[in-house]
Amino acid sequence: MNIALIILLVFGLFILLSSFFTVKQQTAVVVERFGKFLSIRQSGLHLKIPLIDRIAGRVNLKIQQLDVIIETKTKDNVFVKLKVSVQFMVIQETVYDAFYKLEYPHDQITSYVFDVVRAEVPKLKLDDVFERKDDIAIAVKGELNEAMTTYGYTIINTLVTDIDPDIQVKNAMNRINAADREKTVAEFEAEASRIRIVAKAEAEAESKRLQGLGIANQRREIAKGLVESVDVLNRVGINSQEASALIVVTQHYDTLQAIGADANSNLILLPNSPQAGSDMLNNMIASFSASNQVGELMKKRNGKRVSKRENNIESPEKPEAPEAPETEE
Repeated sequence: MNIALIILLVFGLFILLSSFFTVKQQTAVVVERFGKFLSIRQSGLHLKIPLIDRIAGRVNLKIQQLDVIIETKTKDNVFVKLKVSVQFMVIQETVYDAFYKLEYPHDQITSYVFDVVRAEVPKLKLDDVFERKDDIAIAVKGELNEAMTTYGYTIINTLVTDIDPDIQVKNAMNRINAADREKTVAEFEAEASRIRIVAKAEAEAESKRLQGLGIANQRREIAKGLVESVDVLNRVGINSQEASALIVVTQHYDTLQAIGADANSNLILLPNSPQAGSDMLNNMIASFSASNQVGELMKKRNGKRVSKRENNIESPEKPEAPEAPETEE
């Protein structure tokens, strides 16, 4: 076989293969003929004339995202960095405009984002920037849609994804937030302390009330026991005074026995001589006798006063007769 024929066959095969090309899904291919726009091919297998037609470019029809970082100043003179994410895509019907009218779409979008953000943020204070970031995103989207539709692009969404103030401002905001939280914690701790104090006071008051009630009941039962003891002693011929004195002396010795039974007690009872019991009994009997005598004397005096008052009421003095008037001679 001739070498020239082989070369011719290889060249023909190359020309044949170069006549076919494929377009991926969500992609458009711009075909030119002698440098002039010929057609736009969508996804699939396509044919072009070799050496006459050429693929000028491929246009991505997927949704793309461009992140733009802008540094600007707020109304209260705080420098802040904003990160704006722009989601956009080429309209399938306007691939021609997107390919031929705009060469650098990313730079165009970035310029519009800078222009809108630096017009909107200086109208707001720093706190308002955080609260109204959606308004900023809506303003950016509206401006971009109006400008980029002419070039065959549509803006799907714009998002303010990050707001980063100056580091000193951020530290100050953190300190303010921490102080506010510490204030809240202090208020809750004070309220809890107040509740504990009130509950403790109420518990102590209830304890005192119950303690007083117990002491009152104890004394009431002691009094009943003393009355019964005095009645028993009266039945065997001991009068009330001697019985009371005997009971007190008995309680005195019971107290001494209780003190002696406790090895760790440091209580000292004075007087504590062997004659203390008999002296106490004699003193109490003498005191009871003296008090009875004083009581009888007081009763007699009160009785005399009452009888005198009754006699004065029963025999009132007669009024004196008036003197006769003098007559002239």
